[in-house]
Amino acid sequence: MRTALRVLGTAALVLLAAAPAGAADTTIAADADRDFTVEDPRITESSGLAASRAHPGIYWTHNDQDAPLIYGVDSRTGKTVATLTMKGVGTPRDMEAISVGPDGDIYVGDIGDNLDGSWDHVWIYRFPEPERLRDQTVRATQYDVRYADGPRNAEALMVHPKTGRVYIASKNEDGGGLYAGPARLDASRTNVFRRIGEVPWVTDGAFSPDGGRLVLRGYLLAKEYAWKDGRLGDDGTSVGAPFQGQAESVTYTADGSALMFGAEGRGSRVVRVDRDGTAPSPGGDTAGPGTSGTSKPPGAGPAGPSATGGGEQGNFALGVVVLGLATVVVVGLKRVFRRD
Repeated sequence: MRTALRVLGTAALVLLAAAPAGAADTTIAADADRDFTVEDPRITESSGLAASRAHPGIYWTHNDQDAPLIYGVDSRTGKTVATLTMKGVGTPRDMEAISVGPDGDIYVGDIGDNLDGSWDHVWIYRFPEPERLRDQTVRATQYDVRYADGPRNAEALMVHPKTGRVYIASKNEDGGGLYAGPARLDASRTNVFRRIGEVPWVTDGAFSPDGGRLVLRGYLLAKEYAWKDGRLGDDGTSVGAPFQGQAESVTYTADGSALMFGAEGRGSRVVRVDRDGTAPSPGGDTAGPGTSGTSKPPGAGPAGPSATGGGEQGNFALGVVVLGLATVVVVGLKRVFRRD
């Protein structure tokens, strides 16, 4: 029997050696950017969602309220790992959107106006994404914003990841407008946003990390548009957005392989929808249309060559090794038992 145990022990060691380096780390990383439930009881009206650039798997969100609080939620656990209190801004009126710019700054859109024109101006807050995930106070810059064609209700603010230009999509039951801000926001004057396109009923939006696509969602539907020369590059492709009731938020994962859809409500669920054809597009405000495609069902495995092609080949090779070693173990045991 000792001989049999030695055979089994040797096989186990060979199996460990044959396993791909970093397999455990890959498993841990794969747990991020998946469906998750927001556990924090303070987050009852999550109105915006943005994937962190500095902290993989972390998503920034906020309530639709008058408190200057931003929450960092870990998609692996659904728990809040950082609460940021904005300092240097006034009392928010209706925070509706959040985005991360190319400079690593977080932008918060205090742009809601449920009376469709009761505010002659709205605000954008901006502060650097913190290096450490902990509860802290952050100093933010406040920008005054108005629309060239008059007040609007809006819930979607998007910062282009290449140019840093800020865009807002207004919300209206008959369809809204897409507005572009100045090339650079200026805290010393009012920043005028001008209408550059027409959009459907929108509750949130986000640019893909490469800048070649723009997703806009409403309560029932979502569309992904090509982005070209600072404007919508096509009529959009429908995305398989999940039904979420008070559907309020959307963002891309940090690698652009999937969309994350969120909703309001205590214990709300954030749902991942993978994209087909996730090869990077040229992107940028001077780039051609991005790569768009049909969404996969929520919870499906990551799309793209890095997740399917290479992963399947690696799993197949490991399977061959395991099968071969299992055969060696069985044959060895048979010989041992014959001698015994």
